[in-house]
Amino acid sequence: MREMQELSAEPRQGTGKGPAYQTRRQGRVPGIVYGGKEKPEPITVDYRQLERHAGKGTFLTTPFMLAMSGQKTRVIARAVQLDPVSDRPVHVDFLRLPEGARVRLAIPVRFKGQENSPGLKRGGVLNIVRHEVELLCPAESIPEFIEGDLSGLDIHGSLHITDFTLPEGVRSTIKERDFTVASIVAPTSVIEEQRAAAAAAAAAAAAPVVEAEEGAAAEAGAAPAAGGAPGAAPGAAPAKAPGAAPAKAPEKK
Repeated sequence: MREMQELSAEPRQGTGKGPAYQTRRQGRVPGIVYGGKEKPEPITVDYRQLERHAGKGTFLTTPFMLAMSGQKTRVIARAVQLDPVSDRPVHVDFLRLPEGARVRLAIPVRFKGQENSPGLKRGGVLNIVRHEVELLCPAESIPEFIEGDLSGLDIHGSLHITDFTLPEGVRSTIKERDFTVASIVAPTSVIEEQRAAAAAAAAAAAAPVVEAEEGAAAEAGAAPAAGGAPGAAPGAAPAKAPGAAPAKAPEKK
């Protein structure tokens, strides 16, 4: 499960661009805490402390114990706004997590058993369809990741969300279908070979038909036309054989 982190905060006086600008000049980041039965509360957090947490890829899935004015509140970061030029955090939103609360989170996916996958041993490639899966998690048991087992998976095999063992109380937000998370596909070289073989087979199957058509056309052209040479037009004079003597004109009497 995800480990709870500590974060200190102070109440923020005033809202808007002016007070927010003054807060940043003092080395703090303006933010807000909302959710639960209480009203939204403007706060500020130390810039260096927030930057250290925000620089991690797990910031939006890590629960925090926010200490402010002698009280502690369990929260989770829902959004962090970064400066478009410096890429530094300039505002942060926290959601309260009261007892029994559930929260939607994008949880990373990891895999094991690569060494026991027949498909990968044959040169197959792991195709990750979803690097993260949106889950509905109880505030007390937020997983760091979910793990899929590739053992026994061959080429064209797939891992669906039902193949993952989710922590107690955690479930997928997609209920209507058993969606694919990852699959093992054939390497590109094998796919190209299969395409080339299919093209060659198709060409071989079409070749006899073409030859038959060409043979029929040649046979039809070889038949002589009635009363003359093959292909001669009707009524045309027969062609002279090569080397034949010219016909003599009839003598006058």
